Amino acid sequence: MRNPVKNFHEPIFMLGHFDTPFLILVLALLGIGLVTLFSASYASSLYYLGNSYYYILRQMLWAVLGVAAMLAASLVNYRFLRNFSWLAYAGSWVLMAACYLFPAQQGAQRWIQLGPLSFQPSEIAKFAVILLFAHLMDRDKDKMGRMTEGTLRYIVLYGAVAVVLIFQPHLSGTLLIGFIALTMMLIGGTKFSNLVKVAIVVVPVLLLVVFVMWDFIVEQFAHVGTRLTYWLDPFSTTDSGSYQTRQSLLAIGSGGLLGVGFGESRQKHMYLPEVRNDFVFAIVCEELGFVGACLVIVLFSMLVWRGYHIAMNARDRFGSLLVAGITTQIGLQAFLNIAVVTNLVPITGISLPFFSYGGTALMIMLAEIGVVLAVSRQARHEKE
Repeated sequence: MRNPVKNFHEPIFMLGHFDTPFLILVLALLGIGLVTLFSASYASSLYYLGNSYYYILRQMLWAVLGVAAMLAASLVNYRFLRNFSWLAYAGSWVLMAACYLFPAQQGAQRWIQLGPLSFQPSEIAKFAVILLFAHLMDRDKDKMGRMTEGTLRYIVLYGAVAVVLIFQPHLSGTLLIGFIALTMMLIGGTKFSNLVKVAIVVVPVLLLVVFVMWDFIVEQFAHVGTRLTYWLDPFSTTDSGSYQTRQSLLAIGSGGLLGVGFGESRQKHMYLPEVRNDFVFAIVCEELGFVGACLVIVLFSMLVWRGYHIAMNARDRFGSLLVAGITTQIGLQAFLNIAVVTNLVPITGISLPFFSYGGTALMIMLAEIGVVLAVSRQARHEKE
C-alpha cells in the first residue's frame, strides 16, 4: 500500500503551465504595493535617515528575492512538502519561543534579531500551521467527523502556538492564525457540532482562568482596553493613543473620489505614524481616492477568488487544503488591515500583504504564492 506521508519516490520538481491569472494578480498587487510604499515612505526616510530611497530599495531587494523564491517554489512537487510538515511546525514553535531571548521591540518580544536582519517567526508559523493541518486532514480524512481526531487534535495544535504568541504578546498574530485554523477545520470536515461542544466546555474554563489571572491579564493586555476605547470614538479625545486612527481617517477623507494625486499625500509628512507599515493603505486612499482604494480591494478580492478556484480544482485533497489555507491567510490579512485603517475594527498590528514594509514577511508570502502556483501547475499538468 502506498504511504501518503513518504513521497520521496515521487519527483521533487514538476514542470507545466501554472495559473496565469493568479500570477498576474499577484504581480499587479506587488507592483502597486512597491510604488505606494515608495510614495508613503520617502518623506520619513529622508527626514530620519537622510536617504529617501532607504526603505524602497530594501523592499525591492526583498521583492526580487521573493519572486525568485516564488518561482522556485512553483517548480517543487507540493506533495513533497508534507514530509516536512511536523518539522516546520516544531521549528516555527521553537523560533517563536526563542523570541524571549531577544530584546523587546515596541514593548513586545516578537522578533528575532540577527545582525541587520530581524523577522517575526509568527510569519513562518502561519504557513507551518497551514501545512500541518492540510497534511493531517488529508491523511485522516475519514476521521474528521470524530471528536478526537477531527476537532481536539487541531485545537491542541493551534493552542500550542497561541500560548507562545499570547505571552509575547502578539494578540493579532494569535487571532489571525486562529481564524486560519478554524477556517481550515471547517473546510477540512470538522463537525460544527463538535466545535460547539468544545466551546461549551472551554469557555467556562477560560473565564475561570481570566478570573484567577486577572491582575496579570490587566498588566499584560492593558493596551487592548485602551485601543477599544479609542476605536469606539477616536475623535472624542486628543490623547496620543487615538492619534494614529484620527490621522488615518483624515487621510482617507481628504482623498475624496479620485485622490490628491500620486506623491501628493500630506499625511505621510510625519503626520501619520506607521505610514510605511500597517497604515500604508491610508496613503492609497489619500493619493488615489475612493476609486484607487476600490481598485486595490477588487484586486485582493479577485486574488482570493482565484485562489479558492485553484483549491477547488486541485488534483488532490492535500493540495486543495494547502491552497485554501494560504488563500484564507492572504484574504484575512488584507481584510483586517483595511478594516483597521478605516476604523472598522480596533488596531491589530496586521500588515497589508504586498504593500506594508517588511522584507522577510514579503519573501515568505511570495514563497507561499509559489506553493499555490505549484498546485495549479500540477493540476493543469495532469489534465494535459
